Amino acid sequence: MNHFIYRLFAVTLLSLFALGTIQARKVQTPKMYMFGFAASFADTIVHFTEVQELDTVWMESRKHFLLGREIYSHQLRNFLETQRMPGRTCVVFYNTKRSKLEKQYLKMKRLYDQAKDGRKQFDVRYLNNGDFQFKPATLTFDEEEVQTRKNSEAKMRVAPPNPKKFDKKN
Repeated sequence: MNHFIYRLFAVTLLSLFALGTIQARKVQTPKMYMFGFAASFADTIVHFTEVQELDTVWMESRKHFLLGREIYSHQLRNFLETQRMPGRTCVVFYNTKRSKLEKQYLKMKRLYDQAKDGRKQFDVRYLNNGDFQFKPATLTFDEEEVQTRKNSEAKMRVAPPNPKKFDKKN
């Protein structure tokens, strides 16, 4: 009976490991909505862009991560540096549904707009679409990189559990 339990445990563990190593596909999404947020640790000025619609962006199908997020945050950082606002930490928020992203946008605005003790804590500045517009990032995927990743995952092995470890009684 104990051997059956160990074998069942080993098969379950191996199947879960195999499911975890499945690659997420890169999918091109026709529409994506995003807004940018920039702040600095040196002053109290924060910037918000408007919610913008982007065409043809790339996402990972499994986790729904936007590929090239750093490119979009660098676009905002570069724009602010040209406006004599260096050293900003820029973050990009995104979603495929505009309504969900607008809720997140309003929540962030309320967090920085609200005054504490009658004094405003942050100087909030808004960037209109005429001032700043995100440009779609062009991404290229190297087939050699994908093949190398598959080969390295194929080399990984999971050792079956040692039944002697489970037989120890306290």
